[in-house]
Order: sequence, then C-alpha cells, then structure tokens
Amino acid sequence: MPDHAVAAAYDAVAELYTDVTRDQVATDLYGRALLTAFAEQVRGPVLDAGCGPGRITAHLRDLGLDIAGLDLSERLIEAARTEYQGIRFDLGDLSALPHPDGTLGGLVSWYSFIHVPPERLPAVFAEFARVLAPGGRLLLGFFAEAPGAQPAPFDHRVIRAYRWAPDRLAGLLGTAGLTATAWLVREPYPNERFRQAILLAERRRPDVSR
Repeated sequence: MPDHAVAAAYDAVAELYTDVTRDQVATDLYGRALLTAFAEQVRGPVLDAGCGPGRITAHLRDLGLDIAGLDLSERLIEAARTEYQGIRFDLGDLSALPHPDGTLGGLVSWYSFIHVPPERLPAVFAEFARVLAPGGRLLLGFFAEAPGAQPAPFDHRVIRAYRWAPDRLAGLLGTAGLTATAWLVREPYPNERFRQAILLAERRRPDVSR
C-alpha cells in the first residue's frame, strides 16, 4: 500500500482519531506495563516511529526517556505538536528514518507498522535495526494472529491493516538482526475486535568472541 494513501487516510480522520485514542494509555493496563518495561531497559535517545497524535511519545517522555516522534500524517503531527509542545515531532516514513546508523537506544512502533504490506515489512525492520545501537531496544504493538498463521489483512477503521502472529514477527526480526526477548498476547477489551500483542526485541551485539 503506498505510503501516501496511509498518510491521506489518517489526515482525513486526524481530529476524530486524536479524540478516540486520547485515553488509551490510561485504560490499557497491559500496554502500560510493557511500556514501563521498555523504558526501564532503554539507554539513549528513542524514536516513536509512527507516533500519530503523540500519546505514546508523551507517556514514554513522562517515564524519563529522551524521545521524539515521527509520522506520515501531517495533520496528526500538527495535533501532536499542539498537545505536547515540549517534544519534537517530525514528518517521516518508517522505511527511511532520518537517523544515522546505530544512534538510537530505543525505537517504538506502536500499531504503526500494521499498515505495511507483508512483502515490505522485512525492509522496514532492517531500517529499524540500522538506526538502533547494539543492545538497543525495540517495542512493537500490533493486532495478533494465531501462532504460526500467515499475516491476515483486515478492515482497520482508518485503512487496511494486517494482523500478525508474534512468532512470525519474531522470525522477521531475527533476519534483520533483532532478537525477540518477550511478547504478550491478550484477549480483546470490550471495545476491541481482535486479540492484541506487544513484542519487545533487542538489537544484537556484534560477536567479539572470534
């Protein structure tokens, strides 16, 4: 799916999307727990890649991280800049991050890579690995499929997205040089349609034993 189509879809609903998602961190016990675990492990600057209106970025800032946000949607970036004026938010693409190699201590993709077609996701994960320092941490939030299942497209309320089996994602991450260290799958809350998942991973350190 072209990135401009995703950007246009979120631009069209930016105000509504910002309002609907405003309290999601406060009402998601499991999400907060994994965000806290991520924050406790990270050392160095962090990027929220696909930050939307900035709620996750702000929560992680409040947990003590040096974090900035990036998103395709110009209107969502405007909303984030308005609401969280002490944080940097930029326009950008998951597949071409504006950071030198190995300069980030952490990266978050919280329900943002879900719109990337499966055939393009390896390149996106390779880009995530490129910007992370050895030992850097990655946090993914996504809609869950059954173990071993193929990625499943579905009618996301904004634009088509994909559900992923955590073990399949872990395999893609491994190919990119990232090691999954933990994941959580939970049943949907009353207002949700699908099971939800959160995955933590680490950028592998070079093997210096040889």
